[in-house]
Amino acid sequence: PKNSYNLNPKEVDQPEVSFKGTLTQNGKFHKAAQDYKNGLCNAELVKVYEKIRDGIWSYNGFFELIDSWIENDGKRHVFKFKLIGIEDIDLNSETVEIHERRRIIPTEIKLEVWKRDDGKCTMCGATDELHFDHILPFSKGGTSIKVENVQLLCARHNLEKSDKII
Repeated sequence: PKNSYNLNPKEVDQPEVSFKGTLTQNGKFHKAAQDYKNGLCNAELVKVYEKIRDGIWSYNGFFELIDSWIENDGKRHVFKFKLIGIEDIDLNSETVEIHERRRIIPTEIKLEVWKRDDGKCTMCGATDELHFDHILPFSKGGTSIKVENVQLLCARHNLEKSDKII
């Protein structure tokens, strides 16, 4: 992190262990992925959020952490993680189903929709508590990979719409 000793954290290697000798968050993820890869445990479930812009985050769902490695990005050594998306999850179940067709809307689609809809609910113009909504609901065969099928709705309008086609 940025502090008085390290003014530019993007210029130093990402640490696996803290100065106290405990694993950092990257270190914990790396250990979990390596333990899975070596057959020592099941893959960790990770809840993933994506930064759209400063202060704007989008929930992308649950993923399984299945691999990790450290690579040089030209300036420093950084952790890289491989995740597999999970469509539906029952946290009380031992098994998880992985599907090809994904409800998650890709970043490039979200960015185009955000720009097209001017960062506002298409129904009322609200700018807070926004959701990316499938116009033709995913449950009724709608796609996540076409800008034309995604819109911004405020939480109220998204919850009212639910899986209806309007």
